[in-house]
Amino acid sequence: MLVGAHLRQLRESREITREAAGYVIRSSHSKISRLECGRTSFKLRDVADLLTLYGVDEAERQTVLIMAKQANAPGWWQDYRDVLPDWFDAYLGLEQDAAIIRTYEVQLIPGLLQTEDYARAVIADGHENASAEQIERRVAVRMRRQQILTPPTSRKLWVVMDEAALRRQVGDSATMRAQLEHLLEMAVLRHVTIQVLPFSSGSRVGGVGPVTLLRFAQTELDDVVYLEQLASAHYLSKESDVRPYQHLLNQLGVHAQSAAESRTTLRQIISTL
Repeated sequence: MLVGAHLRQLRESREITREAAGYVIRSSHSKISRLECGRTSFKLRDVADLLTLYGVDEAERQTVLIMAKQANAPGWWQDYRDVLPDWFDAYLGLEQDAAIIRTYEVQLIPGLLQTEDYARAVIADGHENASAEQIERRVAVRMRRQQILTPPTSRKLWVVMDEAALRRQVGDSATMRAQLEHLLEMAVLRHVTIQVLPFSSGSRVGGVGPVTLLRFAQTELDDVVYLEQLASAHYLSKESDVRPYQHLLNQLGVHAQSAAESRTTLRQIISTL
């Protein structure tokens, strides 16, 4: 998806039609459309020919070719395709490559910060007809995802959570207490920022469901916004689509408690359990 979005940006900035780009790679405009939407794998020769057509410099050319090669390589999550929806596959790849992950959660603790027992309770509630083995495989995926936060790492995670996510009990009291204590442990890490949006903030900001914004180390790549729904997900990469969510997350960070205040709130909630 990242490579495709970047190729689309390059083509449009040069005012080259899909038909002209398709001709260069000995294909059709529909093939260019599939490439730019991330719906097909990349032939490195095709990517190289397109980059030549678009006149990119050598440094950018090598970055895009390396990313195209990585995009074709199967990720670790391919072993779990039996329990993962197709629309989530792209997110896992983006999450692995992101340098900064910003997320806003309303009802639940974000997956990257969930304990195993909390994750198991959430997954079991959401997949009532799943077998015990399927639930455990989904839990394994969630735990494996969290390895991207294991020090040493240059990746940064910035989370704003509605206070409701901290007070809504998932599993039993012991599970919830352990989850909140885990948040406190994560909150002191230098590469993790956790802010609580308190009930007292009212409705001045928010009014949307969960939002995740992924930013990448390669400055030529646009941010990607991930919006998960009940049975699908939307991926936004055009600047005009992404900008409102960047603003939303900035506003949430302003109206939420500071990181220090949020740790105090966590301790207060833990004391009531």
